[in-house]
Amino acid sequence: MTEGSATVVVIGGGQSGLSAAYHLRRRGFVSALAPHREDQRTYVVLDAEPAPGGAWRHRWESLRMATVNGIFDLPGLPKPPLDPREPSRTAVPRYFAEFERAFEPPILRPVRVTSVHSEGAELVVESSAGRWTSRAIINATGTWTNPVRPHYPGQESFAGIQLHTYDYVSAEQLAGKRVAVVGGGISALQLLEEISRSAKTFWYTRREPVFREDGFEPEGAGREIIAKVVEDVEAGRPTGSVVSYTDLAWTPYAVAARDRGALVRRPMFTAIEPYGVRESDGSFTSVDAILWATGFKAALSHLDPLHLRNAAGGIRLIGTQVAGDPRVHLIGFGPSQSTVGSNRAGRDAVNALVKHLDLVAAAR
Repeated sequence: MTEGSATVVVIGGGQSGLSAAYHLRRRGFVSALAPHREDQRTYVVLDAEPAPGGAWRHRWESLRMATVNGIFDLPGLPKPPLDPREPSRTAVPRYFAEFERAFEPPILRPVRVTSVHSEGAELVVESSAGRWTSRAIINATGTWTNPVRPHYPGQESFAGIQLHTYDYVSAEQLAGKRVAVVGGGISALQLLEEISRSAKTFWYTRREPVFREDGFEPEGAGREIIAKVVEDVEAGRPTGSVVSYTDLAWTPYAVAARDRGALVRRPMFTAIEPYGVRESDGSFTSVDAILWATGFKAALSHLDPLHLRNAAGGIRLIGTQVAGDPRVHLIGFGPSQSTVGSNRAGRDAVNALVKHLDLVAAAR
C-alpha cells in the first residue's frame, strides 16, 4: 500500500475521466506521479479497469459500432474511421488507448476507490492501492459497476438462468430457450431483438413504452431533454433513466423486433416461480431464463462518507460541482452521461476547480 498526494484526483478513466485529464493538463497541472515543484498543481487518475476503455471493455459481443448511440471524439484527438461492423468492446478501447499514448495522462490502474472522506480542507481518497490526499476530486465513475437488479417474490427459487445486461455476452447463452426480457430502455430493445432471433421471448416493462414518432434531433429535442435533466440535478432531484427523458426511437433494431413479433409488451409479472413467472392477470408463463435489462445507476457509493445526498436521494449540482462542496465535481452524471456531455463536463469541471483553487489561494 502506498500514500500519495495530488491537487486533483480524478476517479475513473473512461471518456469523462480522460476528458478531465486532458483539460487539467491544458490548464497547467502536471503529473503527480512524476517529479514536480512544490508550487505546481498536480493531478492523478485512478482507474478501476486493467486497461483503457472504461465500461466499453464490457459491452456484449454483438454490440457493433453501427448500433451504438454515437461516440463523440475525445478532446484533442479525433477518432479514426471506425468499421461499423466492429464490436464496440474492441473499437472504443483501442481509440481510448491511442488517446492515452498521445497525451500520457498519469493513470494508475487497476485501482478501485473504496471511499472518499474529508479531513479538514483536504479530501482523502482510500483505494485498493493506498491513500491519496487531495484538495479536490473529479468523480467520473459512470454507471456500469452499479447495475439495477430488481427483486420479485420467489426470485431465489427460480431454477433457470438469470442474467443482467452487466452479465450478458451473446444470444448464444439463451438460444432455444424461453426468455423473459425485462426492461423498457434502449439496451433492452437491442437485446430483445437479438435474442428473439434464436429464442422465444416475452417482453416485460413496468410502464407502457412510448416511441417517438418524430425522430430524435439533437439540435431540437436533444437540447430540450438535456435542459430537463439539468433542471432535475440543479433542484437536487434524483434523475431517471435516459428513456424516461427521451422516450424510445424507431431504430432499425426496434423495427426488426416489431416485424418479428417480439415487440409485444406485457405488464410486469407479480412473482417468480421455479419454472416461470406469474403474470399480472394471475396466469402462469413458463420461462427458462430471465434477462434483467433494467439499467444502471450512478456508481457513487464510495462518496457516501461525504454525505452529498439529500433526503430525496438526489445530489444537487451547480454545473458539475456538488452544491454543498466546491471540492467535488461529478461528470458523466446526470446531463453529462452522453459522450459529448462527458467531454464538456470534463472541461467545465476543470475550469470551475481552477477558479476555486485560485480563490482559496488568494484567501491565504
